[in-house]
Amino acid sequence: MKLSKVVAASAAVLALTATATACGSDNKDDSGSSGGGKIKVGIKYDQPGLGLKQPDGSFAGFDVDVATYVAKELGYKPSQIDFVETKSADRENALARGDVKFIAATYSITDERKAKVDFAGPYLLAHQDLLVKADSKIAKGDDLNGKKLCSVTGSTSAQNVQKTIAPKANLRQYSGYSECIAGLQSGAVDAVTTDDSILAGFAAQDKYKGQFKLAGLKLSNENYGIGNKKGDSALEKKINAALTKMVGDGAWDAAVKKNFGPAEYKNEPAPKIGVIVK
Repeated sequence: MKLSKVVAASAAVLALTATATACGSDNKDDSGSSGGGKIKVGIKYDQPGLGLKQPDGSFAGFDVDVATYVAKELGYKPSQIDFVETKSADRENALARGDVKFIAATYSITDERKAKVDFAGPYLLAHQDLLVKADSKIAKGDDLNGKKLCSVTGSTSAQNVQKTIAPKANLRQYSGYSECIAGLQSGAVDAVTTDDSILAGFAAQDKYKGQFKLAGLKLSNENYGIGNKKGDSALEKKINAALTKMVGDGAWDAAVKKNFGPAEYKNEPAPKIGVIVK
């Protein structure tokens, strides 16, 4: 009987050890390809040309290509990347909670955000603009006063409108840009404001071709950065090195041509990593 109890106890210990090992393997988010782990990266799901979840479940866009390149330099294969949707209003919280390792999601670098997260980059310079119907008479920021304007909750574009561009605009804030574009198409809103890179991607979609136009206003400078958890200077340094390499080896230009070419978006040249354009 005593021998049976010893054997049973040993079996229980082995079972617990195996269970703990198995559980531990599920949480390898930072081990890189050599450890067979995964990395969670925050992107947008609804921005054509930048971050878009396609019908087959794959992801496409400039931010996706940048994130994939950075992850590769950190030691991860594309198959090891879990892309997580991070809406504008939840980006800081997603990093603080540890939901994602870094975020590449049209994330403009601002002093307010830098108090909460660290940024690598910038990797793209965009400008706030307006998307209006092709026959619209709206041509400048002042024209928005009294008009129905749509932007996304938590975006710098919405804040800029309220503070400086058109304080008397009837601003409507939705959770995603797709809702704003649908509102513009139906006539529920008169204009949509966000970065020109985002607006160009929507305007280039087949279902919207010929319906909209960009006003061509450079209402602000939007320096897109890669957000990572506050205080993780080692990761920030690695990401900056990856971005510098991407610009230097031609991969950045190739990603721009692939994702923005169809929209005829006139992008700015590759920014110098670490230099913010005010």
